[in-house]
Amino acid sequence: MADKTIAIIGGGPAGLMAAEVLSACGHSVTIYEAMPTFGRKFLLAGKSGLNITHSEPFDPFASRFGEASSRLRPALNLFSPHEVREWAAGLGTQTFVGTSGRVFPQVMKASPLLRSWLRRLEAQGVSLKTRHRWMGFSDQGYRFLTPEGEIVVSPDATLLALGGASWPRLGSDAAWIAWLHAEGVSVKAFQPANCGFDAVWSEIFRSRFAGEPLKSVTATSDAGAVQGEFVISRHGIEGSLVYAHAAALRERINRDGGAVLSVDLAPGRTIVRLMQDLGRQDPKASFSNRLRKGAGLDGVKAALVREIAADAHRASPLDLARLIKALPIPLVRPRPIEEAISSAGGIAWSEVDERYMLKRLPGLFAAGEMLDWEAPTGGYLLTACLATGRAAAKGIHTWLSVAHSAAVPPATVDQRP
Repeated sequence: MADKTIAIIGGGPAGLMAAEVLSACGHSVTIYEAMPTFGRKFLLAGKSGLNITHSEPFDPFASRFGEASSRLRPALNLFSPHEVREWAAGLGTQTFVGTSGRVFPQVMKASPLLRSWLRRLEAQGVSLKTRHRWMGFSDQGYRFLTPEGEIVVSPDATLLALGGASWPRLGSDAAWIAWLHAEGVSVKAFQPANCGFDAVWSEIFRSRFAGEPLKSVTATSDAGAVQGEFVISRHGIEGSLVYAHAAALRERINRDGGAVLSVDLAPGRTIVRLMQDLGRQDPKASFSNRLRKGAGLDGVKAALVREIAADAHRASPLDLARLIKALPIPLVRPRPIEEAISSAGGIAWSEVDERYMLKRLPGLFAAGEMLDWEAPTGGYLLTACLATGRAAAKGIHTWLSVAHSAAVPPATVDQRP
């Protein structure tokens, strides 16, 4: 098969991984990125310590992608967390497993890995074009707005790797939805994922405790019980423990108009133990002292009890213990998708074949967060983006091979004596 021209639209992890695989196969690959630099969201994620992947056993790892887990499994099988770590090491980025099981670069930054990755792509002949914004289809191919004006490219195959709809200022603005809709492609509406939620705080509580963390607590929702910490924000709650429940809370709000996150403020004590400890407190003591001495709660934890249950100071030791073990925080809505770490929704899986090609648009493929899946933080998002980029690249190579074979007439049998 002669070298084919391939356009990759989007310069995030999925697009870069696809370019790496396709250029290694000998294809002529060009990446078109709308922003001035590549991997902006990738770099932002790496500022506080990049979660490259997760170290948990593969079967539970591959189940973290909700309803899309079965569709993503083949891609993850071919590029598992172990392969992700080996790939990073090949780019000079050694990794380690943190106490949470998350896998980090030893340098705790994304920029060295990205720089090495881009150098590898250039060495493999990949053409890297920034400030090239995709503007939709034309009769001749794909329209791009560039600093020199509009151009049209007509590659042999194209991969869309434009991301979802979170953090649009970094490039993922989901403008592509209208162009795919016009071609009859079904796209499930984007929603915030791994996001904070709005709650109705009193002005006193908000002004005093916004930004304060609640550490060593257990939160329960339809997603089950998870231990960790979260932060009180001016609008409500946010942080890693909230993100672990975000999908379940969002769906409950969609269904019922509201949701409750139940928080155990004292996971190290049973209700019986709390009841006994609280019952030993002097009933004439202040409520703050009874919470501090009887339950070990002070600061934001004690204030949150008062905020959620204004009459908690009148409760019996048993009722107060029950409240502390399952404090119900009513939530109104997710924070806007522009603030979310990631998004749920995207191109419906029914529109995509096993090669990651859009069934309605032969020769056009999609990967990464453009597809309808979501995952928790902790390395799952990046691994799936890398794995789908790699799977789509293999799909493109296979499709081009088949298309080329079909276009070439069979060789004539040599009948010379």
